[in-house]
Amino acid sequence: MEGINAKYVSQKISKTRWRPVSSSSLQQPDIFATGSWDNEDNKISLWSIGDNGVSGMDDEFEGDPQLVCEYKHNGDVMDLQFLDQDRIVTASSTGAVTIFRHNHNNQTLSVPQLWERAHHYPCGKAPCTGVVCNSPEIVTVGEDGRIILFRSDQEGVTRTIENADSSTIHAVTFLRTTEILTVNSIGQLKLWDFRQRSNEPSQILSLTGDRVPLHCVDRHPNQQHIVATGGQDGMLCIWDVRQGKMPFSLMEAHSAEMWEVHFHPSNPDHLFSCSEDGSLLHWETSSNSDTPSFLQGGRNASITSRSAIAPAGGNQSLISAWLTGDSGKGRLETTHMLPSQTLSVNSLDVLGQCLVCGTDGEAIYVNRLVPI
Repeated sequence: MEGINAKYVSQKISKTRWRPVSSSSLQQPDIFATGSWDNEDNKISLWSIGDNGVSGMDDEFEGDPQLVCEYKHNGDVMDLQFLDQDRIVTASSTGAVTIFRHNHNNQTLSVPQLWERAHHYPCGKAPCTGVVCNSPEIVTVGEDGRIILFRSDQEGVTRTIENADSSTIHAVTFLRTTEILTVNSIGQLKLWDFRQRSNEPSQILSLTGDRVPLHCVDRHPNQQHIVATGGQDGMLCIWDVRQGKMPFSLMEAHSAEMWEVHFHPSNPDHLFSCSEDGSLLHWETSSNSDTPSFLQGGRNASITSRSAIAPAGGNQSLISAWLTGDSGKGRLETTHMLPSQTLSVNSLDVLGQCLVCGTDGEAIYVNRLVPI
């Protein structure tokens, strides 16, 4: 696809994340972080697409992303999130949770905070599988079924929900400032309210029939009750956590595991997903087929919807966009974002007009999206 840039980095990339930019500025992101996995020495790396990487003439990238700095990471990088513009939090296969600081004056990374055995079994290490940040709060989940709440300004653990799950928790996201959502290996989506001292979820939603593991979750940035998940069967599920205990829509997306799903943070009619099958998909909802596309591409979605009626309250057109799934009227279009490949696309992130993804093919892809 035109405007895409591949950087080969000699390590399998497990996670990619853009450094946040000020919401008040019109600046596009120019720094992203990557984490690696299944390598002899894993790393956390910072990359720049700044002055050397972007041409203002045609809105396409010129040249490769440039390595700014890197730091050895013990274990596979299972997840990675920016806490703020200077700090990155990683989840490790060793069970550790680490805060890295980017020192701008000498372009190095340092480790001001480390919780070494945050996630563990009685007899050994348990991988920390997911992390989400809302500074200064950090929430992690793990294969050990624990949910742990940290604060970056405190050395100890703020709160632990010991037996949050009897199965592996694969991912976590904030629903609101005091509520989180987790997804697990038996197809459940659980809502947790930190205002409650109880160690029980306030709500459980699940896929009916086969208990297909869910691997990823993201919340609609403007309407917190709308949630997207993806799992082992490659299906994209849209949930309305206010209504019912089952997903609102199921969409055939990928032919293998879906590893990540992300709403565009400022244009949530657009959603992106990536998969073990080597594909990166862009999903776009629109009120009619004549609406100009964010990216030009053919329709490619098979959709099963429980209901085509938008819930009462809120903006009807916005709510119905993800809660109808009416492909027959041009409601949903999908576009393949990458050239055909066979190795897994493990992670993606989108911010402003910039998209980045990392693969088992030891490549990072950076794409400048067509402005809306």
